[in-house]
Amino acid sequence: MKRLWFLLLAFCLVLPLATSALAAGDGPPKDMLKGVFTSFDSQARTVVFVKDGTSETLVLTLGEKMTPADVTMNKKVMVSLDKNADGNVMKDISIMFMDMTASKIIALLVVGLIGGLLSGFIGSGGAFVLTPAMMSLGAPGAVAVASNMCHKFPKAMVGAYKRWKYGQVDIKLGLVMAVTAIIGVQIGIKIQKYILHTFGNAGSNLYVSFVFMVVLVLVGGYVLYDAYKLAKGGGETKVSRLAMRMQKINLWPMMEFKVAKVRISAWITIPVGLLTGMLAATIAVGGFIGVPGMIYVIGASAVVASATELIIAFAMGAYGSIQWGLSGLIDIRMTLLILATSLVGVQLGALGTTYVKDYMIKLVMASTMLIVAVSRGALVPGYLADVGLRSALDPALAHTLGQVSFWALVTALASAGIIIGIAMTKGMLAASKETAPRTSAEAVNHG
Repeated sequence: MKRLWFLLLAFCLVLPLATSALAAGDGPPKDMLKGVFTSFDSQARTVVFVKDGTSETLVLTLGEKMTPADVTMNKKVMVSLDKNADGNVMKDISIMFMDMTASKIIALLVVGLIGGLLSGFIGSGGAFVLTPAMMSLGAPGAVAVASNMCHKFPKAMVGAYKRWKYGQVDIKLGLVMAVTAIIGVQIGIKIQKYILHTFGNAGSNLYVSFVFMVVLVLVGGYVLYDAYKLAKGGGETKVSRLAMRMQKINLWPMMEFKVAKVRISAWITIPVGLLTGMLAATIAVGGFIGVPGMIYVIGASAVVASATELIIAFAMGAYGSIQWGLSGLIDIRMTLLILATSLVGVQLGALGTTYVKDYMIKLVMASTMLIVAVSRGALVPGYLADVGLRSALDPALAHTLGQVSFWALVTALASAGIIIGIAMTKGMLAASKETAPRTSAEAVNHG
């Protein structure tokens, strides 16, 4: 077993390093700059810009729709240049790393704890809560995605080990899916960078929020329906019809996964792994595709799927962190703050899975997804206005949508914590009642 963990770690570290060396770091293109503004000429509408990591200076001009208020001095920013304009004309400016206040630090610690609970309980990295939370606190979409992916792999490693001790992890299935997931990560990073470089930070925010909303509604709705059927049927887990059909496809190479109790063609796992990796890299979320994919396409139980996903999250997180790190988009402050409490939460969440039924894991997953979908969806009209796809929002409407987004996210965090807490408490009480008579009987026998 120790050899398997060593091979997994070596695979995750050596492959991205080799890929990065061949790709020469995959640096940003000429129309995307990172650096600091040092001076501003309001009459000429020009700024002096010092490129990150060098002493090279450039004189940049504000675009037609930009105002002096868009320029923030002496803070690291991302600047998108207008490809269609002559000279160095800016079309978008975004502050890369937000100011850390006491309230934001506390918020990130709380968000990390809830994200860790979700990660350990449902197998997802909790990113469908963490990424929107970081964006709501002021992080650009690309930075939130990169920072969340960086915090993911150490947390996933802890959660995977914890649940492996409970006999819930299918390491072979996790490794097989991790291979294709890492390929998906590379594709996803290319997509996210293309959007960021083409449309700027506003386009990245729109993309992240829109994909969040669509995927969360579709997947969350289906998982909620399945959880309802499972609860109504007395909690007995059944393999989905789609998974049964997939298992009947006898296409070489056939693979047997003992913990998941599944024999299936390796080709069936490929699209599930690719989609998991692509979403993980583009919006820092792969678990809510990977877990349902293993449940409904491959045929694993919710407990095994949610545990095995942590293996995949570890591999993707390690690989993606190096890729995003080479682009300089990881905010290590946010990463460490979230990680500090999520490492505690992931162990509590993993413990909770030993006391609950399958449908409860699906219920938590679905309810959190659908509430977060509302949070992200409320901000889509504003992001559409930012990229010029619709007229500017009325300030009162923009404020209202912002409040809806914030309180929906708070509701998602609170409801996830409460549901997991109640489920764990009930399960632990039920387990203690079952063990009490056995303990008494054993005491009498020994007496």
